[in-house]
Amino acid sequence: MVEINHYLLLSVILFCIGVIGVLVRRNALIIFMSIELMLNSVNLSLIAFSSFLGKYEGQILVFFIMAVAAAEAAVGLAIIIALYRNKDTVNIDEINILKW
Repeated sequence: MVEINHYLLLSVILFCIGVIGVLVRRNALIIFMSIELMLNSVNLSLIAFSSFLGKYEGQILVFFIMAVAAAEAAVGLAIIIALYRNKDTVNIDEINILKW
């Protein structure tokens, strides 16, 4: 039987990988995928706590988070594609759309 500690350890590892990906990488697509990885690690911990406590509110919340994440993925990928079409790069250091 797998205990809650294993799920939480996996969730922490996934979250740390996501944070490292956001801080280290300069590619917008990789940063976007790292944010999604962090969101999925939070979902895993919510499911683990919900299953451990025997309540279903956490699992219902995960479905709402997944719906928001799907919408965020569609909008985020559209923004990345638009930036690539305008600047011909997805490198964060080279994209300066706020400068005059």
